[in-house]
Amino acid sequence: MDSFTQGLNESTAICGGISVYDKLFNFINNDLNQTKCASIDDNAIFEVYNTGRNFFAYFTPVILLVGIIGNSLSLNVFISRNMRCLSASTYLATLSTSDLLVLIFYVAVEWLRRGLAYLVPDAKLYFLDINGVCQIQLYLSYVSRFLSAWIIVAFTVERYIGVCHPLHRRYICSSKSTKQIVSSILIVAIVIVIYKPILSGVYKSSVGTPYCTGSKEHDFAAFVLDSIFAILITLVPFIVITVLNILIMRKLFTRNKRQKACRVITEESVIRLEFTIILLAISICFIAFNTPYFVFWCRNFLTSKYVSRYVDNASDANLQYWRGLLYIARTIFYMNYCVNFFLYSITGAYFRREVRMLFTYSNTTETRQQPILGRYSRNSHSNTPLTLL
Repeated sequence: MDSFTQGLNESTAICGGISVYDKLFNFINNDLNQTKCASIDDNAIFEVYNTGRNFFAYFTPVILLVGIIGNSLSLNVFISRNMRCLSASTYLATLSTSDLLVLIFYVAVEWLRRGLAYLVPDAKLYFLDINGVCQIQLYLSYVSRFLSAWIIVAFTVERYIGVCHPLHRRYICSSKSTKQIVSSILIVAIVIVIYKPILSGVYKSSVGTPYCTGSKEHDFAAFVLDSIFAILITLVPFIVITVLNILIMRKLFTRNKRQKACRVITEESVIRLEFTIILLAISICFIAFNTPYFVFWCRNFLTSKYVSRYVDNASDANLQYWRGLLYIARTIFYMNYCVNFFLYSITGAYFRREVRMLFTYSNTTETRQQPILGRYSRNSHSNTPLTLL
């Protein structure tokens, strides 16, 4: 069970008619006892819950199929002979790999547990709830999610340096330094989530059904560490990505006016701009798809038994209402791991060309084997190496 979902099941004050912002305001003012739960119409509750379950159950397999195919194609493009000389390709190849791992070890497992079980109630998937399998699956899902978020942060920092501090680009944005940064993020991810398999296990429900979840003996420690992890893969990346992208766009706007006045546009500057546009598209989608789920996490955090002093026995109807909304937010969140191929295709002319080459056999050997460095910069008079892109 992931850190976002666990909060909903452990929440002790879930009120259907109280907004997240009201909860936050009351919490800050130590006035949670004044919070009243508004009743929700039973038909509305049923509609929200049923819509959420169906949306999750039927749309998640589409996300899995599209995401696995799209990320596999993207990975092949970015590690191709023509693209791998670019430092940006290292980031995007790693992002494609981490997104594939998230889809396999997180999204697919969650769908098997919640989606398939809803569509086929008699389906028994006990192999996911075996000691060893449980811990490995949780560990790999946490590592890949951390890696996916922070690769986008690293790519944003790289583009910020390339756009706003071009004099430092040669030393910081080289292919060698990019590989070192990616390796460092991977090592940090491996180390920082080592707590998850240690504080997880397989337990039996009241009816004897085994399920994989956090350790009952170290419940508070797991709550604290999962909360820190959630902030590290959502709030912190949100802030860094938003601030740096604003600075990048401001610099690009200023530079664009200057280049129009001077009428100096090189092939290399076009390629750098293309990768920057790709970054902006990835960043916008990352924030857009993560925000609804993060809002639910904030709500669950504020109403958890470790944070809230107000204890209210939530009705089954209120729980069903919020679970329905959570299923919708969860599915939107999963889309973050399947859209990048389309973003690359829409914003990247060179990416589209490389994809066509994967399926075209009429290209000459020279065209196929000539790196993008030489093919697209032959007429450029700039001395800036494209490996700094």
